[in-house]
Amino acid sequence: MTDAAQVAHVIGSGPNGLAAAIVLAQKGRKVHVYEAESQPGGGARTMELTLPGFRHDFGSAIHPMAAASPFFAMLPLERHGLHWVQGQAPLAHPLDDGTAVILERNLLDAERALEQDGRAWRSLVEPLVEQWPAFARDALGPVMRVPLRPLLMARFSYFAFQPALRLATSRFAGARARALWGGLAAHSFLSLDVSLSSAIGIVLAAASHVVGWPVPQGGSQAIADALIAHLGELGGEVHTGRRIDSLDELDPRNALVLCDVTPRQLLAVAGARLTRGYRESLQRFRYAPGAFKIDYALSEPIPWRAAECRRAIGLHLGGTIEEIARSEYAIAHDSIAERPFVIVAQPTIYDPSRAPEGKHVAWVYCHVPNGCAVDMTSRIEDQIERFAPGFRDCVMARQVSSPATLESMDANLVGGDISGGEMSLSQFFLRPALGIYYTGTPNLYMCSSSTPPGGGVHGMCGYHAARMALRRAAA
Repeated sequence: MTDAAQVAHVIGSGPNGLAAAIVLAQKGRKVHVYEAESQPGGGARTMELTLPGFRHDFGSAIHPMAAASPFFAMLPLERHGLHWVQGQAPLAHPLDDGTAVILERNLLDAERALEQDGRAWRSLVEPLVEQWPAFARDALGPVMRVPLRPLLMARFSYFAFQPALRLATSRFAGARARALWGGLAAHSFLSLDVSLSSAIGIVLAAASHVVGWPVPQGGSQAIADALIAHLGELGGEVHTGRRIDSLDELDPRNALVLCDVTPRQLLAVAGARLTRGYRESLQRFRYAPGAFKIDYALSEPIPWRAAECRRAIGLHLGGTIEEIARSEYAIAHDSIAERPFVIVAQPTIYDPSRAPEGKHVAWVYCHVPNGCAVDMTSRIEDQIERFAPGFRDCVMARQVSSPATLESMDANLVGGDISGGEMSLSQFFLRPALGIYYTGTPNLYMCSSSTPPGGGVHGMCGYHAARMALRRAAA
């Protein structure tokens, strides 16, 4: 019988839960991962959501942060079947004049493509690109610590804490660069006139020049499968179809328990084991706006008016930065944008393995207020038709996922929130509460995207949480 002190339980098999499990297993712990759904992976799952043979990513689809993750880089994931597929360019942003702004992977090419604003773009991201390994370790770590590159992080913070609209108007003279910037900043799920709305945009922009915006060959499930295979080599086990409703089911005693869940689920699972102060902090935690997602089976590629849009797997549909800002402002104020900012992935342009021969898939979503029940299908498709006339004629089938649908398929997506909680200034430093990963209850930790560094497929929340748990257990 295994000594309880050498056992670890991980609730949730998303990338953060699997990362935590691997760190624990590397240190000799016998790790059990419990997944409520029948298919492991959390937001990194690939499913036939529309028609047979069409493989769709349930959650995240394009993975610059996974390809750039310091922790994933330490693992032999390629040996376990994870292979990255790149487009010719990371990102395309079509405009109403029939052209598209292209974010080139090579920084010098990007500078030339952005013309009058090329030098400003390069000066914004070049220090991060040149020092990416150090920057990634700092930016994807706990906020409350001394950075490895304090001057670099101070420069990043100067720009990151600015409202995205202010940064755009102060730095870029032309509408094209501003539009490109607005789409990147909108990944924050924040109104573009508030502090911190620039942070994720800068990180995604820099990552595009370091690793591109790749997709896993065959779908995002390849990320989860590779992590699970490596965990298996270390002796860890993943138990699917095993929902943990209470910590009492695990009989943890001296075992470590790491929870890849958001505050709402932790309150339900841990309940009375949490201190009063910690419970109250979790109850105050605010979730981000939600996503309204559509997966498409297509008879042919999306017929973009701007042909260069086929150079990229990822696209932002929103027109000018002013239009994108109106969309995100509406969402932040619990309203609906008539012309929502839409994010599109067209992976089968470069990875035909995901659909029958000659056919394609598209992955599309827009932002909505958390828990919104409004059907955004027509608004989303109007936006696609705006830049790709005839798109609806290509649709063979669609799977529409409201925020409620997303949450029903992954309990962590509360109200459709794919970020693990609002990344506002008040929830930036102590996320989700004082202690960050440690709950204040012995041997119990959080390791989800509700902890630093937040949303995205990078595994760093799980990595840092597990390292803290091991340090405290050894103390």
